[in-house]
Amino acid sequence: MQEIIILGRGGQGAQTAGNLLAQTFFSQGYFVQTFATYGGARRGTPVSASLRIDDRPIRLRCNIESADAMLCFDDSLLDGNFLRFASSNALIVVNSTRPTEDFSEMGEYRIIPVDGVAIARDNHMGKVVNSALLGAFAATFAQPDIDTLCRVVEVSAPVKKENNVASCRQGYLQTHT
Repeated sequence: MQEIIILGRGGQGAQTAGNLLAQTFFSQGYFVQTFATYGGARRGTPVSASLRIDDRPIRLRCNIESADAMLCFDDSLLDGNFLRFASSNALIVVNSTRPTEDFSEMGEYRIIPVDGVAIARDNHMGKVVNSALLGAFAATFAQPDIDTLCRVVEVSAPVKKENNVASCRQGYLQTHT
């Protein structure tokens, strides 16, 4: 079983990203469990989405305490409060313009900064970084399949479907190793 936590601020799309990832993994035949946690019920407060994925039914019904991977929509949230839920070798994709070296003091985590805002702007998405970060996450986590993810993004996007798909692919290509 893989456990993933997504952290953002209200209005950034962390909840939507969690739902899109869940739909994508489910489309690929995985069993999926997803749940959300809200801070205050207003824009800008911390929110998170949690996912479990497995090739067998998931019977576990508790919060994630040691995530295999994390997606952070705002590098100001990447602190001890968030990292305490990461496994010692967790992959962490963070929306940031800072270089990788700036995160070296945070321990042995594999932290991958991605400038989601620049990717969104390149694709005429304003500050909407969901699709770009999901693409980057798929590349670094090595799942889900990018074509399946792009199909889910295209079907689910309320507007700018082609721009969302382009952002997702650009995020993937910029971080694909």
